[in-house]
Amino acid sequence: MSIDETWLSTWFVNSYIRKCSELCPDNVSRLFNDVSTTVKLQKAVSAVVDWRLNTELEDKWSLFQKFEFLIPSRVSKLNDMTIRLCVWWITELSKVDTRLLIYFNALVYLQVASKMSTNGLSDELIDVLATISGLSISTARHINQHGSELSLIKATKLMKVVAIKSRGTVQLIEIELSKAYLHRALRSKDSDSDSIYCLANVYLAVLYYTTGQYQTAIDHCTLVMRSQCSSRVVQGELLPRIANDIDSVLGLAVFYQYVRRAALNHQQTQHVVVFSTEMFAHYLHNRCLSITQTSSNVELRRLGKCIDNTHMSITDVLALKSVYHKFHYRPITVRNCRQETLNAAELNTSELVDLLQKSAVEHLTTYRQLQARDVGSVGTIVTTDFEALYAYKRGDYQRCLQLSTQNVEKLLNATQVASMLIQTMFVPMFDDDIVSLTALTLIVDPQCRDNSDNVVAIT
Repeated sequence: MSIDETWLSTWFVNSYIRKCSELCPDNVSRLFNDVSTTVKLQKAVSAVVDWRLNTELEDKWSLFQKFEFLIPSRVSKLNDMTIRLCVWWITELSKVDTRLLIYFNALVYLQVASKMSTNGLSDELIDVLATISGLSISTARHINQHGSELSLIKATKLMKVVAIKSRGTVQLIEIELSKAYLHRALRSKDSDSDSIYCLANVYLAVLYYTTGQYQTAIDHCTLVMRSQCSSRVVQGELLPRIANDIDSVLGLAVFYQYVRRAALNHQQTQHVVVFSTEMFAHYLHNRCLSITQTSSNVELRRLGKCIDNTHMSITDVLALKSVYHKFHYRPITVRNCRQETLNAAELNTSELVDLLQKSAVEHLTTYRQLQARDVGSVGTIVTTDFEALYAYKRGDYQRCLQLSTQNVEKLLNATQVASMLIQTMFVPMFDDDIVSLTALTLIVDPQCRDNSDNVVAIT
């Protein structure tokens, strides 16, 4: 009961504000030697606030520099990046500064690309990339799902996101991840289920068609057309932009449903923007053939047999009609495409490695641009250093020279500059000379080998 506003205010000033002032320059902290009046206290507190505001940009600069050193040194120590660790990093960095998440994502892309180059794409790395993309699925919600079913769910979730995004590096990574999940579904022991097998191959055909790999798409379609597919259907909302024909078909199907419900008073509860699995495989198969300028009367006979044994939806009819009238048929030799020769459970990861490195550079460039915008008045920041490095890696030496010349001119009279660390995940981005120079420093001072914090930094 003896505690009043005066006592509480005095306690707060002595316990917190006075201690905060000890971090300030002497001319500010000395003001707290005499705060016997409200005016003197107000003056002292205002001095602390002003000093804090004036040093805010320097603090941000220091923050970025510390975390640019901390994050790669810690991430490079990890033998295996797990989903749990990714979630932890994302959660903790978001508490500090959301811009650091961009930097962290770039490092994870480089780390995963480095791991893939030596050990291939493991299931854990696939899940890590999905987590970084913000598209991971909690396995707890699907605890009763089989391995192939869960992989199929994850793939379709990614495909749904890809379908509504504009084409870019991140979308291409998500497409490759969708392929990886579908291949994982085919590798699962329970993948012999017709519904999983057919649907995974159809979606793989769609994704390979999207990335211009038409022969591989044809191979996956052929596997479906030679199988006895169950009642699973291809969801129209999961399809990325394939052709205007499919967009028109889906639009007409929705309109057809509206007419039946509104004009004819038919209550249709079945989802109409779907395709039967085998019919869609025929459609995509022949679209690929029309692009590669090869077709066969054999395909017409296959389609006729399939029509006899399949209940066709309105979308199937419209899709097949849109593709079959566009080219003439002539007899050719159809390549034998059995599952053994296709090796459907394998994924070529070289394309994904290249995409991860490219996306990492894009993320790092965005991070540099945000740095230059927010703390560029404290130090000199070039925004194209990683872009120049990537141009050199790709052999675009003219572009590398142009960017490097601009960066050198900007940094000549700089007092504070951002550093670029040579950590394990950055090694593939540098040339052999820089990597060798880094190794020599570790040979000269062996103690540096036990502490990754001593890794060389270059400007």
